[in-house]
Amino acid sequence: MKKNLLLALSDVVVAMLATVLTLATAPEYMLRSDKLSQLEALIEEKYIDEADKTAMEDAAAEAMVKATGDKWSYYIPADEYEAYRERMANAYVGVGITIQAAEEGGFLIIDVTAGGPAEEAGLLVEDRIIAVEGQDVTGFTTTEVRDVVKGKEGTFVSMTVLRRGEEVTLSVERRQVQTPVASGKMLTENVGLVTIENFDSRCAEETVAQIKALMAEGAEKLIFDVRNNPGGYASELVKVLDYLLPEGELFRAVRYDGKENIDYSDEDCLRVPMAVLVNGSSYSAAEFFAAALAEYDAAVVVGEKTTGKGNFQQTYQLSDGSAVSLSVGKYYTPSGVSLADTGVTPDILLPMDEEMAAELTYDRLDPMEDIHILAALEALK
Repeated sequence: MKKNLLLALSDVVVAMLATVLTLATAPEYMLRSDKLSQLEALIEEKYIDEADKTAMEDAAAEAMVKATGDKWSYYIPADEYEAYRERMANAYVGVGITIQAAEEGGFLIIDVTAGGPAEEAGLLVEDRIIAVEGQDVTGFTTTEVRDVVKGKEGTFVSMTVLRRGEEVTLSVERRQVQTPVASGKMLTENVGLVTIENFDSRCAEETVAQIKALMAEGAEKLIFDVRNNPGGYASELVKVLDYLLPEGELFRAVRYDGKENIDYSDEDCLRVPMAVLVNGSSYSAAEFFAAALAEYDAAVVVGEKTTGKGNFQQTYQLSDGSAVSLSVGKYYTPSGVSLADTGVTPDILLPMDEEMAAELTYDRLDPMEDIHILAALEALK
């Protein structure tokens, strides 16, 4: 019995020594705890050329998120995270201009933000930027010239523009600039148009302000334009819907952990005829906005079928400064309908040709030549 026990113990010791020997002789990369770490170590140890570790990790992270099969979740590299935050805040540190490459070289200013630093410094629409900080930018890409103009808040940048054939150099302060979220204009003597760019920060505040301003000008009917609107925060969407719609359910969300949240509207509402314009680039909160108004019979929907997004995301920052916007729940219209893969089919379905769609995208389409606006005006008669 004692002999058998000793034999058994000796077998255990041999096995342990074999394991230790195997570990001692295993390649270094095999000592890592998981496959991705092993692969990274293998490349660092064996790859013949230089490998960019950050680029590899970014590619791996992006692939992991993509492999979930959810087209609405996405990875944000660390060097893009600040720009992402600025977009969501509808604000950025800059000078307050919109530019496009000019055929003659340089960059044409096509918009100057009202009240922004560029306007204060004297930059004008149709000025052509030819130099920044004394550096000729006529051969730059749009991204390259933006990188030169960007800088720390509170600093100044020298910009040289060509204005009616004369060179003008101006010093412009870099500071936080808020990009407009909602704008309004009168289309006829009693119909106002409210264009909503997104449902991110300040959407509700600016949308309600535009509605009130138009009604003060005499608007008795309203058209909301959420074409090419990528969506945004549910909280901003709910505030706008609450202002427009009567008492009832507005937004139902079900999270990954099974928790359900329902937002309701109070009894106050806007009792005027309304229409909503949508297209294939109306996403998320934008298409939900149209669906909610339609389900309450508060508005006629005009345009093209929307995208069909049924998941909502939450953004999580990672240890290296990168982040992931991950789908963490599903949302439903007031009547309990999911828009996933179905979207919103307009009451008046009216496809727009490519040329007109491009004019709309670049904000060059005259409202009185816009087939969706004209159809909405006819529907509101």
